[in-house]
Amino acid sequence: MKVSVCGTCITDTSLDTALREALAGIDVETVECMSGCTRPQTVAFREEGKVAYLFGDLSDADVPELCQFADLYAASSDGTFADARVLGTLRTKAIARIPG
Repeated sequence: MKVSVCGTCITDTSLDTALREALAGIDVETVECMSGCTRPQTVAFREEGKVAYLFGDLSDADVPELCQFADLYAASSDGTFADARVLGTLRTKAIARIPG
């Protein structure tokens, strides 16, 4: 799994730092603009053969739910979920679900 944090709209590096610490063992990278500019800060989750997700309007307060999402995503065979409620408040912060 790869987690990408937009480095263009970062106004505070605390989310990036918190994710790197909380998701130890997962590849967390800072990338150029992910075109979520109207909903900063954006984070994407992707893995070969799985649906990718882009979330926005995030802060370090969202790190616990992002970690829970990472666990659910890793356990999913294709990255999809039958019920969006497992995403908690992240379901209202989803910008895109991109086919794998």
